[in-house]
Amino acid sequence: METYNFYTGKEFFAHLYLGAHLTQDGVVFRTFAPAAQQIELLLNGQPQPMHKVQDGNFWELEVKGAHEGDRYEYRIHHDGQYVDHADPYGYSMELRPAHRSIVCDLSHHQFADQAWMEARRTRHTESEPMNIYELNLGSWRKRTHEKATDDPADWYSYAEIAGPLADYLKQTGYNYVEFMPLNEYPFDGSWGYQPTGFFSPTSRFGTPEQLMELVDTLHQAGIGCILDIVPVHFATDSYGLANYDGTALFEYPNDAVGVSEWGSHNFMYSRGESCSFMQSSANYWLGAYHFDGLRMDAISRIIYWQGDESRGVNGNAVDFVRRLNDGVKSLNPGTFTVAEDSTDFKGTTAPTSQGGLGFDYKWDMGWMHDTLDFFRTGPEYRPQNYHKLSFSMMYYHNERYLLPLSHDEVVHGKATIAQKMWGDYDLKFPQARCLYLYMMTHPGKKLNFMGSEIAQLREWDEKREQDWFLRKYPQHDSFYRYCQELNSLYLKHPSLWQQDYKQQGFEWRQVDDTESVVYAYERRDSAQERILVVLNLSNQKRDDYQLEVPNTGHADVLLYTDWDRFSGHTPDGSADVHLDERAGTVTCSLAPFSGIMLEL
Repeated sequence: METYNFYTGKEFFAHLYLGAHLTQDGVVFRTFAPAAQQIELLLNGQPQPMHKVQDGNFWELEVKGAHEGDRYEYRIHHDGQYVDHADPYGYSMELRPAHRSIVCDLSHHQFADQAWMEARRTRHTESEPMNIYELNLGSWRKRTHEKATDDPADWYSYAEIAGPLADYLKQTGYNYVEFMPLNEYPFDGSWGYQPTGFFSPTSRFGTPEQLMELVDTLHQAGIGCILDIVPVHFATDSYGLANYDGTALFEYPNDAVGVSEWGSHNFMYSRGESCSFMQSSANYWLGAYHFDGLRMDAISRIIYWQGDESRGVNGNAVDFVRRLNDGVKSLNPGTFTVAEDSTDFKGTTAPTSQGGLGFDYKWDMGWMHDTLDFFRTGPEYRPQNYHKLSFSMMYYHNERYLLPLSHDEVVHGKATIAQKMWGDYDLKFPQARCLYLYMMTHPGKKLNFMGSEIAQLREWDEKREQDWFLRKYPQHDSFYRYCQELNSLYLKHPSLWQQDYKQQGFEWRQVDDTESVVYAYERRDSAQERILVVLNLSNQKRDDYQLEVPNTGHADVLLYTDWDRFSGHTPDGSADVHLDERAGTVTCSLAPFSGIMLEL
């Protein structure tokens, strides 16, 4: 670590100096605590005094005979009082409610994903398919099925879940998985978004070595791995970062900007030390664990003070995130970053050299809200809401968007995706099939939260596994097989992803029929492939619906949402589609709440 870089917010390897590191005959412990008057290392409960090193702001102690697995924390004295803190740079922590750091050797696991990592160096994900399965590791599957529990004995370990997860993703048609935060955190109900261990994989699911095995297994199966991280704020627990050296070392000293809407502490990015801390954390997950991408939470709170545009841009935090994005991608070629950003800030995905923030993708929250609002709306009101569904393409090329139907949309009384559909139980399924056809053929990378592929109707609860028993019921099983087939078509056809961010990759064929509530559009790749999608989102059948589609020599049906195998009413493989090459028209008949995908 370069001390100058650390202080000026340019360091990406602070974790290689600070923290606990094995030596030839023991462990050396180092921490940064400039305001501390005295620090004792509590090693397995036994206090040992640390001493100042370098410029006096760093503290160090080498303990002969200390070894991997030892528990430790720092007793930091300030103004006649002391608080025991976990190591901010610790590589492992105890399972909640315990919280001490654990001496850890990260060299045990020998990765076998060399082919993936070599290919990653030259990967350009913007012109490749990206179908992301968002996952909460503790509630995807549990040992105790169909029962709410927070018993650690019911969690599978990183290593145990690796094989079944890889198999399921391959079988279902996802080529990326996004893990909700795996940093250590005290409260299960925060889902990891209020961290205490920015370098510690949560011990809920095992050891750092087992997390490496999970990523390694997924890579060998051809599955990319994205990790949620939280660069904005941290938990207030006394053993964490809060008032670390007796003063506001990581956070703002003023609560008006220092306390977030979630009650956590905001990082103060006017301090170079905070920037170096978070940059090193991001670099650590990509480097040590081979994660391919980082999804960064609540970026609106980085851009604007407290996320409020009227309070102005937080210039120091914006500079930090630009430096972070450039730095981690330079150090880890082929990786990417994703912003969960709900603002209209221009240039979130523009290069920093052009004044942008340097993210590769931005969640399209507007698309998500407009789409779900439309599908909640009764058929009689859809004509006047017709353009809510098409509005996304009015601004789409402003950024490189990713379309999210995430965990945030299936909790806190919002209802699940399938449950949001207008109408009774039987009417929800055909509309959900249309929703996903629209999503998977709309420009932009895709993200779906676990359980949506089986049309789960119970809101997500981190204490329970997904309702896998639903596949015993024909409607839910056929919906899963529909998603599986749709995902497969998405991955197979370059026209659905190769030109996601180019004007020539998308063209409307019908975006004005408010009375019939029919939409049609074409997707194209850079060669000859063309796919036409037609959606009838009314509750009326549309017979002989004609579209102008020039330069078409054939029209093969790839998928029709009303087929019998999807619990529809049309014999499998059949569809009423006619092509007039001379007139340049395609005519089709569509059932209520149905959509069709044609290869031209």
